[in-house]
Amino acid sequence: MKKAIIVVVLVGMFTWAVYDFTKSAENANPPTDEATSASEGNEKDGYKIVSQPDSSATQADAPKETREIGLNVGNIAPDFELKTLDGETVQLSDFRGQRVMLNFWASWCPPCRAEMPDMEKFYQNKDVKILAVNLTQTESGIQDVRDFVKEFDLSFPILLDKESNVASTYQIQPIPTSYMINSEGVISFKTLGALNYDLMVQEFEKMR
Repeated sequence: MKKAIIVVVLVGMFTWAVYDFTKSAENANPPTDEATSASEGNEKDGYKIVSQPDSSATQADAPKETREIGLNVGNIAPDFELKTLDGETVQLSDFRGQRVMLNFWASWCPPCRAEMPDMEKFYQNKDVKILAVNLTQTESGIQDVRDFVKEFDLSFPILLDKESNVASTYQIQPIPTSYMINSEGVISFKTLGALNYDLMVQEFEKMR
């Protein structure tokens, strides 16, 4: 009988000691709403999200604005590489640091013919690079392009888009289509249709 009582007392004391130890541990590290939120936020849709260190330093080192490649004003103009009528390879990104007028045209297009004299005047009078991309796949032959250049006495580079890859990248539909691209490669102006000299100069002066 005494042994039974002693065993019961010992078991009770052991149970109390375990309970007291557990309670003390919980009081030392009480759960908080923040901890709960973090726990809930670390797993979503079956994927565990690993917490990252404070990113304030990284954000401070990041550029003030991130430019995307695209076709809208404020986007970086998509890069491309084409050969000129003279066989020279030209890449748009080679002209970083310079202001560029990118023009899409064809010899059979009346508005293209109308704006070409103004483009040549613009090229001669301003420190601008003109890249005139001919939609060569729509021409009956290269000779049409050569005759056009000779007729208007054009001195800026004529690029041949023989497979219409660049026209596709720039989603060209009506022509002429022109882009003004600043020295950082960012589109500052876009227009569908012919431009006159005054408007070319106006948009050029806005670029840096």
